[in-house]
Amino acid sequence: MKLKIDTTKREEVKVELEDPRNGKTQRLIQKQKLGSQVLLPMIVKILKKNELNLKDLTAVEVNCGPGSFTGTRVGVSVANALGFALDIPVNGKKGKIVVPVYEKSKFD
Repeated sequence: MKLKIDTTKREEVKVELEDPRNGKTQRLIQKQKLGSQVLLPMIVKILKKNELNLKDLTAVEVNCGPGSFTGTRVGVSVANALGFALDIPVNGKKGKIVVPVYEKSKFD
């Protein structure tokens, strides 16, 4: 199972679970400003809903941006942590750290 994470939008967090065997995708979307507080509970919820646990994940994909600084950083950090802890590829790169891309600031 592939876990997909998107925290680049300021007021929306998306978590998807994709089964590569049949191409089916389950999606959870939470519209909330503090995405950092809902991401991990959303991952747990989607896994429980499908009667899976973290060990069933085979890969993690994360949207690296551009996007909001904090949201993108949270999503990338969680994806990298899961990839490291479970020894699975993140964005198709096993053992590599994924680096976020931030949107331009009005001060740039």
